[in-house]
Amino acid sequence: MRSNKRYSNVTFSKRVDHDAGRHRSQGSSSEPAKCSGCGAVYVDRRWSPAGVHTKAGKHKHWQPQTVTLCPACKEKQSGVPAGFVYVSGDFLSSHRQEIELLLAKEAERSAVDNPLAQIIELKTDESEGLVASTTTEHLAQRLGHALEKAFKGEVRYDFSHENKLARVYWHRD
Repeated sequence: MRSNKRYSNVTFSKRVDHDAGRHRSQGSSSEPAKCSGCGAVYVDRRWSPAGVHTKAGKHKHWQPQTVTLCPACKEKQSGVPAGFVYVSGDFLSSHRQEIELLLAKEAERSAVDNPLAQIIELKTDESEGLVASTTTEHLAQRLGHALEKAFKGEVRYDFSHENKLARVYWHRD
């Protein structure tokens, strides 16, 4: 029996022309696992920083630890960042070393909560500005907040919600 619906399955089907799910793996990794790149440990469906101990005896069945790459190290290898922080202005030329140190320290602090949040690369762009690419869009936003809090200046956040990409622009003359 046919219905007279205005909508069909095509109306609600998933779009295939964008990369909204590219950052997610097909399934979860086997537990326990250890990242060969950064040393992060995957236990209880969560990546934890290296050196953090979980409760002993929690798992009933012991399994040998598998060695794999965490999602952040995979992103570093593929070179596909999820966030960019653009630093520009006259203030940068006189305080470059301090700004780079602040970004590195803030990324270290962020890794305590989320070891998958890492800076992929810090480089100089064509206009003598600084560009930091990150593995998560949240780290890019956090770095922008840290720059604004420490050095004032103007900050602007741009998000691409379909592609899970954040661009943070910080400028101070």
